[in-house]
Amino acid sequence: MTERVLGVDACAAGWVGIALDEAVTPYFARHIDELVEAAAPVTVVAIDIPIGLADNGLRQADLLGRRELGPRRSTLFMTPVRRALEAATHAQATEINRRLTGKGISIQAFALKTKILEVDRWVRANPPYRVVEVHPGLSFAHMSGAPVPPKTTWAGAETRRRLLAGEGVHLTGTLGDAGANARVDDVLDAAAAAWTARRVARDQARCLPTPPETFTDTHPYAIWT
Repeated sequence: MTERVLGVDACAAGWVGIALDEAVTPYFARHIDELVEAAAPVTVVAIDIPIGLADNGLRQADLLGRRELGPRRSTLFMTPVRRALEAATHAQATEINRRLTGKGISIQAFALKTKILEVDRWVRANPPYRVVEVHPGLSFAHMSGAPVPPKTTWAGAETRRRLLAGEGVHLTGTLGDAGANARVDDVLDAAAAAWTARRVARDQARCLPTPPETFTDTHPYAIWT
């Protein structure tokens, strides 16, 4: 029996998911728990969002992932520490993060705080699935053998569609609510996350770092490809 897994990416309206088993099935929901519940049952959920917030210092997952991406390293931002993401303003978060890591916080990273903390709360509630963090840029680079063009370009989108199709992940049609609410790159990233989730389920995936890090919440954290 083919395992059923789910890849997830954040989008402006909520969350988009691609489930893989014998078929490719799209999902959309406003909240992460609603999305996974709609796609259930699944064995692995792979999410393109930082999972595991350091108490101080920089995450090894981010440092190693950026090193692998080379010229595309800017697509993987450094995850702020937990206290910084819990701050009320970007200025406060930047001050806390700089004090604890020596680095500031990008506007992009701080803008994702609501979704990062949403996933953090959900993961710490111990859902009945294996939940892993992915970075689609690393997943696509693994499929391709090298970093791929920017996802907002035609070449980037077509390269991603071709790579996914080569792995048996065919995205066709309007994709229902997922296609109506998520951008093209969001859907492609969710599909790449699903590809990695399938590799995790089959014990074919690798993680950065190896072994994963642990922070004060004791969960093991890494970026999987």
